[in-house]
Amino acid sequence: MADPTTYRPAPGSIPTDPGVYKFRDADGRVIYVGKAKNLRARLSNYFQDITQLHPRTRQMVLTAANVEWTVVTSEVEALQLEYTWIKRFDPRFNVMYRDDKTYPMLAVSVGEKIPRAYFYRGPRRKGVRYFGPYSHAWAVRETLDSLTRVFPMRTCSRGVYKRHEQLGRPCLLGYIDKCAAPCVGRVDEDEHREIVDGFVSFMSGRTDRLVKSLKQKMQDASEALEFERAAKLRDDLGAINKVMEQQAVVLGDATDADLIAFYTDELEAAVQIFHVREGRIRGQRGWVVEKAGEQAGFEPIEEGEPDPAIGELMQNFLVQFYSDAIEREKVDGRDSVSRRGVDNYSESERFHKVLPREILVHDLPTDVEEVTTILRGLRGGPVDLRVPQRGDKRSLMDNVERNAKEMLKQHKLKRVGDLTARSAALADIQEALGMEESPLRIECTDISHIQGTDVVASLVVFEDGLPKKSDYRRYRIKEAAGDGHSDDVASIAEVTRRRFRRYRDDKLSHPEEDDTVFSDEKVTEESTDNRRFAYPPQLFIVDGGASQVKAAAEVFDELGIVDVTLVGLAKRLEEIWVPGDDEPVILPRNSQALYLLQQIRDEAHRFAISYHRQQRSKRMRRSELDGVPGLGPARRADLVKHFGSVKKLKAASVDEITEVRGFGPKLATEVYDHLHKT
Repeated sequence: MADPTTYRPAPGSIPTDPGVYKFRDADGRVIYVGKAKNLRARLSNYFQDITQLHPRTRQMVLTAANVEWTVVTSEVEALQLEYTWIKRFDPRFNVMYRDDKTYPMLAVSVGEKIPRAYFYRGPRRKGVRYFGPYSHAWAVRETLDSLTRVFPMRTCSRGVYKRHEQLGRPCLLGYIDKCAAPCVGRVDEDEHREIVDGFVSFMSGRTDRLVKSLKQKMQDASEALEFERAAKLRDDLGAINKVMEQQAVVLGDATDADLIAFYTDELEAAVQIFHVREGRIRGQRGWVVEKAGEQAGFEPIEEGEPDPAIGELMQNFLVQFYSDAIEREKVDGRDSVSRRGVDNYSESERFHKVLPREILVHDLPTDVEEVTTILRGLRGGPVDLRVPQRGDKRSLMDNVERNAKEMLKQHKLKRVGDLTARSAALADIQEALGMEESPLRIECTDISHIQGTDVVASLVVFEDGLPKKSDYRRYRIKEAAGDGHSDDVASIAEVTRRRFRRYRDDKLSHPEEDDTVFSDEKVTEESTDNRRFAYPPQLFIVDGGASQVKAAAEVFDELGIVDVTLVGLAKRLEEIWVPGDDEPVILPRNSQALYLLQQIRDEAHRFAISYHRQQRSKRMRRSELDGVPGLGPARRADLVKHFGSVKKLKAASVDEITEVRGFGPKLATEVYDHLHKT
């Protein structure tokens, strides 16, 4: 852990101009980005007595190894450069308002030849229009079910569409007129595109024209004595009204506005944003984030007292959120307008929908004029940023603040181990093991097998005391053989060698590369995965006692790994074994540090067991049914699925096997004879 005095710039060398600064750690990674009106005044706050700093700020300056800055000409330019660097470097100590992946949305794949509407959660993609987010998944499905009565566009997946295209007959939705059935040519591509255009137009807020049109058509059908058609139009109108009623009018003057409120405590902040379009709440979103840097105040906040950090939080949120929104709209707009008529809005009109003229906040940002200037540039038009004082808008703002308060309360109740507990646990581990810095990244490995067969290993990763599942790894053990205690020792050595040989090779091949970012993709085995870890752990845990630790330590010596602390955690007495020590380290049973280490070890055990069961199941199916002529992987899977297990399959007769789809008497007899041969 670095001493801030070793990298503190000379006071006279720091300019007094506006600018943006970066703290980097010993590996050169950017860990914090900030801006300042006066760089000298701001940076001097970080190099005061560290005991007076907030714990998270103290952890940041102790993790950092140097600080650098860039001078700009104005505060507006500093805000924009700060946002750009946060997006580029993804610093771990900054507050990040990432695109929320938990809220359900209604998506329309306008980039496809035959677009489809579907329920979606996740990051935004090119060629897709998104509507929402909705507060509940059922709201998306109910909206889609209602609107397909009026706009019978495709909602099926690509596989279902191709299957019915080959069959030459539509699915159930096509028979009940909730899909125009383009798969069988009931409508051509252009006609289906017109249906999609109407759907997108309605979801974009153009509802009055459709309602008037349906009423007129219903009246005309009634006058022409076409009562069945009039009844259908009446039902369609009811479905439209049902969707519109789900979005109650909250502002009678048909206002387009975003309402934003923060609620904070000493360590965290909850933000809520209500999207009001044409007087209706069209969407609601929320985040809970840890306060960072100068936003994390040291003094506790009294009930009812304003938090001085809210102005800074609000400022960063407005710049980050709307800059990201405009960037996404530029991409979505290029994809949508590339298809004729998909979106009749001009670029400026789309930007005005994403960033409305009125932005109502519960607390003003620190630099109102600078933030307003940036928002006007993003919108390409005027922006009114203010705090509502009275009337319906003030009442709605109070409701937004109550939602933020409730979100923070629920977050505190649900979160497993809050920031304070996790920080205390990491500090206790650092002290107990005599580490130079807090173990912000911890890796743990565990072995799983049954009497030496199907030996596998897991590697789990925790950062800041929380699991980082995108970095989990699974291994098939290649070198260990036999059974017993020595097997676990050899397996531990193999996993350690494979993990840190890759790190050593990467370090030699890429000595100056940093800021490697991984996406949250499905966990795969490292043996078949070319992705590299972002950086080594500060602490590496092996599941076991002195012998396992000794085996891993020998691998460390072999590979020249000197920048990682190695320990073993024995299950029986929860002892921590350190290489070269005859006596284990004993932590108090009620300590947060021991609880965190147990949680990491148990997660590694769970991950190893699940992988071992998967491999054992594959081997059993493979060994029992291999060698049957004409029985491939798909049919083997069908057999096991039909009977539930190989054991039950052995107890089945030939006639019972023939009941499985695709098995005739000849193949059933061969399977039966193969399973019962002596």
